Amino acid sequence: MPPDSLRLFIAIELPTDVCEALAALQKQLQSVDRTRAIRWSAISSIHLTLKFLGDTPSERVATIEAAMRQASAGHRPFDLNMGGAGCFPDMRRPRVVWAGVGGDLDSLHTLRDAVERTVSPLGYPTETRPFSPHLTLGRARQEASREALAAIGKQVEAVKQGSLASWRVTGISLMRSDLKPSGAVYTQVAHVALNK
Repeated sequence: MPPDSLRLFIAIELPTDVCEALAALQKQLQSVDRTRAIRWSAISSIHLTLKFLGDTPSERVATIEAAMRQASAGHRPFDLNMGGAGCFPDMRRPRVVWAGVGGDLDSLHTLRDAVERTVSPLGYPTETRPFSPHLTLGRARQEASREALAAIGKQVEAVKQGSLASWRVTGISLMRSDLKPSGAVYTQVAHVALNK
């Protein structure tokens, strides 16, 4: 990555009480991960990604922020909640363990689509996969055994569904990702408030 380049994405950041609920859920799932089959996410780094931009020249930050302002214009704050858990691709072979996102999903999808529309002309192609809102709790280690992953999947399946925490989305953030040996470190570069 060139020295004046930043690894960027656009996301909704989470308030402290939601992070605390995520930590409790993660701890419950970690209790069966005796072989460390999952690389668990640092709770402080969990967020709801709307658009991954990748390596971006630092001088483009202002243009991206302007596109974010355009995308958020006309969108009022809305409520989301965190509830239940799941795995990608499925419970028998989990590669990603996540917490579900519910609440006003129509507003979330509309906001995410607006971000795609305004950022795409800047050279960031529209995502082809459907938007599946989730909060990543951990990812399977490459060396993890099938049995260990299946045990995690069973534990995920046992998590009670229903809202574990809720929050009001009041803005979107441009985030920077710095990859360190201990994992990615995320820093807010810009924040755009939704119209009140």
